[in-house]
Amino acid sequence: MVTSGSVPTLTYSTLVDVLETRLQETPDQVAYTFLRSGNNTPDRITYRQLAHQVHALSVVLHHHQSVGQRVLLLLPSGLPYIIAYLSCLSIGAVAVPAYPPHSVRSLPRIQSIVADSQASIVLTTEHVWHKIQQWREHIPDLTDLTWLTVDTFDETLSTELVKPVIERTTLAFLQYTSGSTSLPKGVMVSHENLLHNLSMMYTHWKLDMQEHPVGVSWLPIFHDMGLIAGMLLPLYGGFPAFFMAPTDFIHRPLCWLQALSEYRGTYSCAPNFAYELCVRRVNDADIATLDLQHWRVALNGAEPIQARTLERFTEKFAVCGFQPQHFLAGYGLAEATLMVSCGNPVTSPSVKTVSRDHLTQHVVKEVAENDHRPVQELISCGPPSGEQKVLIVHPETCEPCSSHEVGEIWVAGPSVAQGYWQNPTETTETFQAYVANGEGPFLRTGDLGVLLEDELYLMGRLKDLIIIGGRNYYPQDIEMTVEQSHDAIRLGGCASFSVTTEYQERLVILAEVSHRYKPIQRHQTSPQVPSHYIKVPEQELIQTIRRAIVDTYDVPIWKVVLLKAGSVCKTSSGKIQRRACQAAFLAGNLKLWDS
Repeated sequence: MVTSGSVPTLTYSTLVDVLETRLQETPDQVAYTFLRSGNNTPDRITYRQLAHQVHALSVVLHHHQSVGQRVLLLLPSGLPYIIAYLSCLSIGAVAVPAYPPHSVRSLPRIQSIVADSQASIVLTTEHVWHKIQQWREHIPDLTDLTWLTVDTFDETLSTELVKPVIERTTLAFLQYTSGSTSLPKGVMVSHENLLHNLSMMYTHWKLDMQEHPVGVSWLPIFHDMGLIAGMLLPLYGGFPAFFMAPTDFIHRPLCWLQALSEYRGTYSCAPNFAYELCVRRVNDADIATLDLQHWRVALNGAEPIQARTLERFTEKFAVCGFQPQHFLAGYGLAEATLMVSCGNPVTSPSVKTVSRDHLTQHVVKEVAENDHRPVQELISCGPPSGEQKVLIVHPETCEPCSSHEVGEIWVAGPSVAQGYWQNPTETTETFQAYVANGEGPFLRTGDLGVLLEDELYLMGRLKDLIIIGGRNYYPQDIEMTVEQSHDAIRLGGCASFSVTTEYQERLVILAEVSHRYKPIQRHQTSPQVPSHYIKVPEQELIQTIRRAIVDTYDVPIWKVVLLKAGSVCKTSSGKIQRRACQAAFLAGNLKLWDS
């Protein structure tokens, strides 16, 4: 078990106190700037304007008797989302962050969140409301709710408001889990949880030591990392934040780096795929225009972290002033508010080269550089932060694991949330776990990891573990190998899992193929394929994947299925839903590449 030192005493009781402090101390400082795609003028708001609009919307919510009620947030990224969220906290309502539906297919998740949270009010925009109206026949239960559009309410309503009593233990919001291995559940996050986690990040990332900290984010605000690390941390620290729509980054990764360069961003967070996307899609001409020397905290988290990605990013952007010691690898989850452990912003993350054969037995054994046996690189997510306890436990016996043994990550500390909304059974199972010797309670994360030299190394999801022939395989490692096997395979578009056939487990791999590639039969000239596409024989691509997996892991593959781009099942935050992929494979509901 590892425990870190305590964080400084928190000076705020609630997040509402933070906003009021900013209003009193720096009312005319620009708090948030939303960067629009193209050449449009950015949207800016000062703390004075922010407090005024939050107060005005709080009056509207008060008129709808929202105190203590759940309020669903269905807005695109932008200033209105922040105003809506803070208004809920200000009036004592429970915010339920979500994302606006893009199609009818995205409605079931929203319906399940509404049903579970029992939200009675929805804060949205005129545009989203009109889209919802077009789908009335599909969602009569949603249209019966009270819908309030935050871009049309009367700000003159900002009059005296009798605010409810809000305390540290008051429920601030419900963060619905991404649902990578099960249905989404509402994590109950209090003001105390939020403030403790914000304090951890602020001090651990040494933002308090920076002369002029500046945040830059493209992450979705409805997701915990985008909301807490991207939006709330700048408010907590009293420094400016620049942010953009996630789709702008996906379509043009350069815009993220340009914002960091232009506004001298000192910290920004993103999953591993974002750094890899920048390596692949930002060209040398654009690199010459960037200045990244001010970037002091480059956090990589929210999905498996690849040491090679950090190396490639550092090599490519060193000419812009980016320094490798400013990379941080971090681990966290919604059930712990956000951050659990993280690296140091002044030293590069530790990387361990370990035996892959030992990993199949859940044991971490380091190997020498000249060792020619199959190896795997593990990257450190740093020590636990801010009074957090981390324990590695055998998931079946609840006994602590020995040194260098992989087990389930258990966490205890002030950032651990209150449980799942209206789900006492799963709350007990997940948030009230006890070690065999009676120590506890702990949060069972469902993630596998190992502690080496008091630093946490993440191995993947417990429920996603692949066991074939008595050996353990981590799906994210297999998927990374598939992605690297051929340029045609889309980044972040692979899923690996096992299925039971003829009384044994067999490995299945799903791999999306880039839009730029078209299938042809071997020895076929295929004149019907336009010349701007890259032609590749389907069986040749499958064999390339098979060879890469067999050579790397020495595990037989039962099926390799090539899919159309965008076909792999993912959560709203972009995580692979391996169970859903398995179900789609077994049901024959896959969108094949050549179909």
